[in-house]
Amino acid sequence: MQEKITPEMLLNAYASGYFPMAETRNAQELYWFYPEVRGILPLDGFHVPRSLEKLLRKHPFTIRKNTAFEQVMRACAAPRPERPESWINEEIITLYTQLHHMGYAHSVEAWREEPAAPAGGPALSHASGEGQQARSRSAYTLVGGLYGVALGGAFFGESMFSHESGASKVALVHLVQRLKHAGYTLLDAQYSNPHLVQFGVQEIPRKAYLQKLRAALQVMPKEF
Repeated sequence: MQEKITPEMLLNAYASGYFPMAETRNAQELYWFYPEVRGILPLDGFHVPRSLEKLLRKHPFTIRKNTAFEQVMRACAAPRPERPESWINEEIITLYTQLHHMGYAHSVEAWREEPAAPAGGPALSHASGEGQQARSRSAYTLVGGLYGVALGGAFFGESMFSHESGASKVALVHLVQRLKHAGYTLLDAQYSNPHLVQFGVQEIPRKAYLQKLRAALQVMPKEF
């Protein structure tokens, strides 16, 4: 029987270069991964494609952090045409939500402002993920975002999603800006993929990654 993973075990694993994944969203077991080649996004060399720069200038989304963490996770785990299966199962959602409540896991979210509610009553905001009543007449819909784990000066990106074109990319740009401002030194993408190539993802051997990780863990950044 697989040993039950605790949030503390998960943090120790990240500090050693490991991370867990499930085979499918309905799988009962988690497996530890320790890639020989690691994908990282250089914070100082992060590339913003020209088309994304144009989108950013339009300010199409309201960007928030940590207001709908579990909602972001479940959106990342949901099936989509280009990826019908997911490595995010219920145990992963539970573990990372616990890390979120402990202050180690974070989400960056892109929200679309909906038309103002008609006169006669306040709108309901979806911004908190728990359906709290809005203080204004506007309502917002979660259209994209990402989540990951922060430990020392390292941020371990886990997954991202978009329900609207460019939403996750805008969230990623804001994540990088936030990490740089706070003094983080490592943004771990785990693996390189065609989507991340446009942002300048680099592949480095495990030994070099562990050196960067050890240095990042000594950093005390500002609050995420």
